[in-house]
Amino acid sequence: MIDHCGRDINYMRISVTELCNLRCKYCMPEEGICKRSHDEMMTAEETIDAVRAAVSLGISKIRITGGEPLVKRGIVQLCKQIAGIDGVRELCMTTNGTLLADCARDLKEAGLDRINISLDTLNPQKFRDITRLGDLQDVFDGIEAAFAAGFDAIKLNVVLMGGFNDDEIADFVALTKDRPLEVRFIELMPIGGGIDFDKGKFISCKRVLEAVPELVSLDLADGVAAMYQLPGAKGRVGLIRPISCEFCGDCNKIRLTADGMLKPCLHSDVEISIRGKSQAEMQEIMRQAILDKPQMRGMLDADNPSHAGRDMNRIGG
Repeated sequence: MIDHCGRDINYMRISVTELCNLRCKYCMPEEGICKRSHDEMMTAEETIDAVRAAVSLGISKIRITGGEPLVKRGIVQLCKQIAGIDGVRELCMTTNGTLLADCARDLKEAGLDRINISLDTLNPQKFRDITRLGDLQDVFDGIEAAFAAGFDAIKLNVVLMGGFNDDEIADFVALTKDRPLEVRFIELMPIGGGIDFDKGKFISCKRVLEAVPELVSLDLADGVAAMYQLPGAKGRVGLIRPISCEFCGDCNKIRLTADGMLKPCLHSDVEISIRGKSQAEMQEIMRQAILDKPQMRGMLDADNPSHAGRDMNRIGG
């Protein structure tokens, strides 16, 4: 479906839970969040109706997010149902990877096409620090299980943080040499928990090119990621620059939170409830939301934080 700015909105990110087994400092409060009652959240049936409504409007790519989607009961069956909807051409998931080893094959067989794994450090101690709870080996095991299950071109999402992981840029890029991994460096956004980070934590993706000058531009984009590659490497490097490079003009997505709020723009506080609605009602709400999708998100930097109004675990990564 084409919005009022001429953008083809064909991508919906669906958060299936606000809960997570980690407590990443830029995403969630240390104490976690209170689990909300069942009747405050979208049911699996409502989620399926929402996907059908979205597909009827031209949405063809669905990404399952959280919180951590793998903590949701019945996630494999939900993926199978979504993958089976006529018109869903690509079904993806973003996960922290710590629970992936036990279900990667089941997810592949259910119809999941692609996996993005959030991983901000290759150092076990730093991983424990940033996640407050995590074991880095669990993520490595999840990556290996995903490859073994038949997922290819696995993407690693690395949020750049000055003074934390900017000394690991070359190590992350090196992962792309021998395996079809896509390492995607993402600028830290001043949203939710990220707002509490001092200005020194916000570094531009240009730091990646400074740290690894051998990277060659591929002169193409994968969604919002500008793509680079080491000469002869099997994998690729993506740079996602929400702070230093505004890309609202290319935005093709809408978001649905786990409590049933449709967000036409990540950084806007505008949310429209579809929970408890019929599929036909969802379709009409989505149609209007797409038509009214904001043209621009406004200034976004350390001094001008996002107006999203929620932590990322309550929006969907």
